[in-house]
Amino acid sequence: MSTKTKIFSTLTIFLLLALAIIPSASAFESIDETNYILEEGEVIEETLYIGAESIVIDGTLKGDLYAGAQTVTVNGTVEGDIYTGAQTIEINGTIEGDLVAFAQSILITGTVKDDLRAGASALKLSKEAQIGDDLLFGGASLETKKGSFVAGDIVVGAAQVLVSGNVDGDIAVGAGAFELNGDVTGNVNAQVESNENSKNMPPMNYGPPPTFGIPQVSPGMTIDENASIGGDLSYTAYNKMTFPTGVVAGETLRIEPAYEEFEAPTPPTPTEVAGFWALSWVRTVITLFIVGLLFMQFFPNLLLGAGHRLQTNPLPSFGWGILSYLAFFSALFFIALATIIGATIFGALTLGSLSFIIIVVGILLSISFTLAFVIIVAYLTKIIVSVLGGNLILARVKPEWVNHKVYPLLVGVTLLSLIISIPVVGWFIKIIIILLGLGALWILGSEQFGKKEEALTEA
Repeated sequence: MSTKTKIFSTLTIFLLLALAIIPSASAFESIDETNYILEEGEVIEETLYIGAESIVIDGTLKGDLYAGAQTVTVNGTVEGDIYTGAQTIEINGTIEGDLVAFAQSILITGTVKDDLRAGASALKLSKEAQIGDDLLFGGASLETKKGSFVAGDIVVGAAQVLVSGNVDGDIAVGAGAFELNGDVTGNVNAQVESNENSKNMPPMNYGPPPTFGIPQVSPGMTIDENASIGGDLSYTAYNKMTFPTGVVAGETLRIEPAYEEFEAPTPPTPTEVAGFWALSWVRTVITLFIVGLLFMQFFPNLLLGAGHRLQTNPLPSFGWGILSYLAFFSALFFIALATIIGATIFGALTLGSLSFIIIVVGILLSISFTLAFVIIVAYLTKIIVSVLGGNLILARVKPEWVNHKVYPLLVGVTLLSLIISIPVVGWFIKIIIILLGLGALWILGSEQFGKKEEALTEA
């Protein structure tokens, strides 16, 4: 099996370890218990599917084992393969097939007669560990103790790798720190990165700490004088490294890392800048004009009424605009607060369905309220100011067009889009326009609400 194939196989296993492999045996047993123990001396002929908090295999399983648990411990014999995901995995017995495992920590003190394919924060092979074929690993830390043995290749990608045991094959490693103290029959291909700032820093761990200690491996690559490499040594690193004489039986080759040349983007020419600005201005004009036509068609009184309030009360409109902006965020806060309180109260009263309804209503109300506010701020406020500005301009130069539905809007959005597209200054003007439009809508809404109250009072 080539190195590329093994690397691809490792990545594929890590992605598809959801126990989706279908066993060849037709007989199987599914078990769902809190703690499962296969007692010593007990023999099961079938494939087992187990979900539990802890799984202990002290007896003999002649089929495969598919296990999901917090801890998985094998002290006996599994004649098939093991596919497992757990927090802690410990193999003290014998697995005659493959071990495919995902875990926080994996400790091997027994024998895996075929491949070991694992992804974990830490994987450790004790001095008694025996791997009958290849070891493929991806994670934070891999350690093989002196006395351990891997009969095939080691393919690993990790933060740090410490190989003190013997390997009767090749090693392909990509790591920030790699140390070799054992004997390797084949070739060693390493991609390492030396960083003095990370010296003596252990690899990051996620979740509970492993059940065993993690060594600290110096950044870069270190080969002990008592180690041996029967084939060639090739390493990819930014700096040249020195190794003890006589350790490598073959050739030693340093590969320079590939540098990607960075080309700074060419700054736009004045013509391109002007073109981008003109294109942005045209887009703004078209967008505001189309949206404005829709409002003029369906809500003409809203635009004209708000424009009149803005013309007659510019300063109050600006002040009310600031308050309405603050009121929007306050309303969102109170909606969220009311939703949380209501859901909590009904949940405490064991009225789960009402609690769920309150949450859904609160979310929908928040989304609708936010969407309406965005439309008002992004479009309606600018259209109100545009129509008012267009009417004022046409009243002086073309009075007969003042009451037209299109001309005041077109003149207004054209000039407004031109003004707000001015760098820096245009941004401040846009803020003022938004606040003026919000305030005018607030005043118009307050007057309409007041009229309805008066009508109800009179009735």
